Amino acid sequence: MKKMTRAVLISFLTLFGILTLQFQAFAEQSTLDIVKKRGYLNCIIGNSFVGFYTVDEKGEWSGMDIDICRAVAAAVFGDKTKAKFKSVQWAQSFTSIKSGAGDMLSKGMTWTLSRDTAQGLDFLDTYFYDGQGFMVRKDLGVTSALQLKGATVCVLTGTSSELNMTDFNRTHKLGMKPVVFDDSAVRNAAFFNNNCDAITNDRSGLAAARSSAANPSDYVVLPETISKEALSFAVRQNDSAWANVVKWTFAAMVEAEELGINSRNIDKIKSTTKNPIVKRFLGTEGDLHKGLGLKSDWAYQVVKQVGNYAEIYDRNLGPDTALALDRKGTLNELWTKGGLLYSKSFR
Repeated sequence: MKKMTRAVLISFLTLFGILTLQFQAFAEQSTLDIVKKRGYLNCIIGNSFVGFYTVDEKGEWSGMDIDICRAVAAAVFGDKTKAKFKSVQWAQSFTSIKSGAGDMLSKGMTWTLSRDTAQGLDFLDTYFYDGQGFMVRKDLGVTSALQLKGATVCVLTGTSSELNMTDFNRTHKLGMKPVVFDDSAVRNAAFFNNNCDAITNDRSGLAAARSSAANPSDYVVLPETISKEALSFAVRQNDSAWANVVKWTFAAMVEAEELGINSRNIDKIKSTTKNPIVKRFLGTEGDLHKGLGLKSDWAYQVVKQVGNYAEIYDRNLGPDTALALDRKGTLNELWTKGGLLYSKSFR
């Protein structure tokens, strides 16, 4: 019995040692090397968020988060189609990146201090500035969130939306009663079936939900914005080589808009420009790509295949989409137009 126990113990310790070494090897290897070797990018997204990530009847994904992931694939491989999408529930978002099941997280996630420090992730940049609000049926007769005293409110559990609602509720002593869900589609269905008096989410999320209602005009988003929601993408913590690729890919889309370069005019500009800033950006001059471990035309591929920031915004969220979110006068404008979008220097 003692010999068997010792043998079992030795086997266990051996297996534990092997797994530990494998984990250490994974942790020490940059995701950039892993992605290149694999030949495609695994992007973690959610179930459905109109304008940010939705799938059609053919299984094709579209949305702003989808375009950001495809832009990273274009930067790494010169081919935007080398991005695969893994849809997970909210609670699995962080573990999917930490375990290596996903290479980047891009699913309308708010950048918060606790997520940045306690979840094993590094948030890299903000691609959409938002804020939380409330939506109700028009026939409820409510014109302000401060009138929701005692109301039942549909909210996604484990999110910043739930915490923000709790703070707002306590601050104004409204006695609102949260009705929690772990799936946004189920939450929306509950609200539209009159199982809650109101629904709370980021204002972009409320616009997305309303656009899917049978009669969108029956619902109104109340005027109060109760929080700051910086929607951001994230990668595994302490992986600077991969983080650099992802954050500079996004910067390239913003920089392109600042320079007046888009997917339609980029070839003409590339062949005729005398501007050294543009030449460095497009990779026809200098060697900025070496620091990223990418090919010299990586930024060209991003803009040519996916577009600049304005193109992905207009295509997914703009006035001609279901969300009809006009960018003018918002924080999502370029800094030169009064917004917060600002590309770091390509030097």
